[in-house]
Amino acid sequence: MLTEAEWNSVSPHLTNAFEQIKRYRETHQCSLAEAQEKGFGQQALAAYSQITGFEETNPNALFHHRLSIYGPPCHACGKPLRTPQARYCAMCSAERIPGPET
Repeated sequence: MLTEAEWNSVSPHLTNAFEQIKRYRETHQCSLAEAQEKGFGQQALAAYSQITGFEETNPNALFHHRLSIYGPPCHACGKPLRTPQARYCAMCSAERIPGPET
């Protein structure tokens, strides 16, 4: 999971997806499918790899690696709650215990 500071170093490379794909197509004279696969998110994947040491291959997966989109850890199983507003744990069904972050 990426902290907000880490996310801020990865996310700019994801935000201009259309421009990245367009540039890749112009440079390589390729199909839209190839440009979507090879032209989008390569810089973001490199930044993510530099931060975590993990070689993710799908730039779209990076959107799910942002810590702030999840809630605190479940008091029963320790897994993060699905959202900051979640009232129960999706993994073990334990009710959320109200705390200072709620």
